[in-house]
Amino acid sequence: MTAFDDRSIHIESFTHLHNTVSQTGEPVENPRATGSRPEWEALKSIVLIGNHLPRQCGIATFTTHLLESIALNAPDKDCWAIAMNDRPEGYPYPPQVRFEINQNQLNEYSLAADLCNLNQVDVICLQHEYGIFGGKRGSFIIDLLRDLKIPVVTTLHTILKDPNLQDRHIMMQLAEFSDRLVVMSERSVEFLRDIYHVPEEKIVLIHHGIPDVPFVESDAYKDRFGVPGKKIILTFGLLSPGKGIDVVIDALPEIVKAHPEAIYMVVGATHPHLKAEQGEDYRNSLYLRAKELGVSEHIVFHDRFVADEDLLEFIGAADIYVTPYQNETQIISGTLAYALGMGKAVVSTPYWHAQELLADGRGRLVPFRDPVALAREVIDLLDHPDECHAIQKRAYDYGRKMIWSNVGRRYLDTFAEAKRQRLRKNVPERQLETLGLRQQQLPEIKLDYLRRMTDDTGMFQHAKYTVADRTHGYCVDDNARALIVAVTLQDLQPLESELGGFAAIYLSFLGHAFNDQTNRFRNFMSYDRRWLEETGSEDSHGRAVWGLGVAVALGRDRGQVGFAVDLFHRALDAVEYFTHPRAIAFAIIGIHAYLSHYSGDSRGRRMRKILSDRLMQQFRDFASEDWPWCEDTLTYDNARLPQALLLSGQWLPDREMLQMGLRALDWLKKVQTDEKDHHFVAIGNNGWFPRGGSKARFDQQPIEAAAMVDACIEAFNCTRDEEWSAFAYRCLNWYQGENDLGVPLCDYATGGCRDGLEAQGANENQGAESTLCWLTALLAIYNHRGWNRVAPGEEPARLDVQKVSQE
Repeated sequence: MTAFDDRSIHIESFTHLHNTVSQTGEPVENPRATGSRPEWEALKSIVLIGNHLPRQCGIATFTTHLLESIALNAPDKDCWAIAMNDRPEGYPYPPQVRFEINQNQLNEYSLAADLCNLNQVDVICLQHEYGIFGGKRGSFIIDLLRDLKIPVVTTLHTILKDPNLQDRHIMMQLAEFSDRLVVMSERSVEFLRDIYHVPEEKIVLIHHGIPDVPFVESDAYKDRFGVPGKKIILTFGLLSPGKGIDVVIDALPEIVKAHPEAIYMVVGATHPHLKAEQGEDYRNSLYLRAKELGVSEHIVFHDRFVADEDLLEFIGAADIYVTPYQNETQIISGTLAYALGMGKAVVSTPYWHAQELLADGRGRLVPFRDPVALAREVIDLLDHPDECHAIQKRAYDYGRKMIWSNVGRRYLDTFAEAKRQRLRKNVPERQLETLGLRQQQLPEIKLDYLRRMTDDTGMFQHAKYTVADRTHGYCVDDNARALIVAVTLQDLQPLESELGGFAAIYLSFLGHAFNDQTNRFRNFMSYDRRWLEETGSEDSHGRAVWGLGVAVALGRDRGQVGFAVDLFHRALDAVEYFTHPRAIAFAIIGIHAYLSHYSGDSRGRRMRKILSDRLMQQFRDFASEDWPWCEDTLTYDNARLPQALLLSGQWLPDREMLQMGLRALDWLKKVQTDEKDHHFVAIGNNGWFPRGGSKARFDQQPIEAAAMVDACIEAFNCTRDEEWSAFAYRCLNWYQGENDLGVPLCDYATGGCRDGLEAQGANENQGAESTLCWLTALLAIYNHRGWNRVAPGEEPARLDVQKVSQE
């Protein structure tokens, strides 16, 4: 996050995008000469939120040009940007970027909303694309929108035709908290109306902006690139496998055979996220493919992120522009819009935006991944220059309505209409808020202590104060917990490369801990790497299965996921005969995570049913009206048992399990709530809570609060009862000082957590279990804040859970 200063946008930049006379000779309204339109008078300040140049991506380019177009059309308005950062150090932004948000820091979204509210901005224009905001599927941006009191116009760069429940939820919330939704194609309008049921009065169609340049023959530009007399086939944009460049290379031999003067020019840097994960493997594979086919002399790579001035010259030099994308579901292509608007003959695969823009003879469509058809169309256009020229002219004429000056005016009209007629319901009132009147701020997730407690073997069990205690070595329990934290955080912050290294260490520890002779995990290892037992407890084995299941579900490294799948399967046989309720519950939770990725795994589904039935039977055998529990004593990690029942009750489905899970968790909530102040009071381990006896007040352990957070969120997922969500926050606040002694357990300085709440104060040792439980609870709330978890890939045959919860 970076504070802003009061700097105005330089409206002189990019004037080549906004000429006052169009290149066809038709007059274009000059905003400097005429001033703002009367309907814009109510607009004094406009803020765009999205990526911004010099960050290298299509959204950054779009946001930058849109902001400049708006400022050029209305120079009397205060126009500035809030930029999203995918790296902590940010980028060297121009003056019009006055605030920056680290995409992974949830609190910074709320601060940005506060900034806009306090400055009484007239309109916010959000650029929405999956992947540029933090949280599950970019859910953090919903917090910002929810807090805004001012009109919001959201530009949707991707609209999914077949969204999973997560993506549908995100889109519905975007629609709910926006006054207008801007889309760039007719198909996008249809999707919003028919799939997401957005009212038509909220939807505005404004085409993707393009520069206003003259219709010039390509030969005028070719000398600049040293290719005079050549026929140039062009693709530009950030390189990634989905762009289909390999298909064009496969088509080149036939094209070159018919037209030896043909050159395929590929312009653009490798996508930075792909490069961070795979280096230049994809680009190198293209080099090798061209060499194998004998066309390496007919292909030129310009490996750089191209500035606008250079890009216009590259497009100008092209005779044919090719977009061979491999996925039909691309609903917007900025590169296609640019090429069409500059009057290029386009050959494209039939993704949705191409079908629309290239209709009525404005281009040629070829099937996906069909180099033969692609070669045939390119050759035909090169063989028939008159037809090629006719296509170019039709494309150029169609693109006149898409030039940036027109697009900027359309956005200003939309802003004025959004301010005049708010279509968002339940707008927050304009008043100063105290912390008690809004969702509480969440602490930053810090990895410092996780890093300190981990060496190249695994995570240490214990610490003396904040120093790792090597005397007690390592255990499977804590390394399984650490694996869950690492992959969950990796799912939340996919660009944090260090997390993959942590996950690899913890996976390696679990792999080494597995004893192939017994098919069980060992648990305890000394600091000198000696196993202290041949077979660990059922609990530790269950936790290992849990950790592996989450690694399969959320892991981003294919090798790590493959390792986890193999070890998960080897570990699964033993759990079939487990009898300890917590071990069974841990395994059930892990199996559910695994099945969220491999929903059709019959062995996993069978084991889930066996273990769920066994846990349910234990509750039947022990539970009574006043003691709805499966044991005679409440001990540790209690809430994991109803959490497992709630998961199985939903996904099997089983009404009795769901009822029992909700009943047991509600009872746990009551017995762990202070009667006077209503804060969370964990069962103390100095005597626990025996049936018919008294509940121990101390020592309260962090493990219990973390279990309650997860279980209450699962109960909320089942019932949509906000009381469960509120109690999850109450349990999280136990770590932060809302407890019997009013002392914080979490240590904001280190990122760790103290080992428990004792009668005389906090235990100042910060061991692995307590720290990992704190991080687990915090991550659960982070994920819950933006999206109520649904496992992708497996949708439950849901019962009427709200009715069940009332029975």
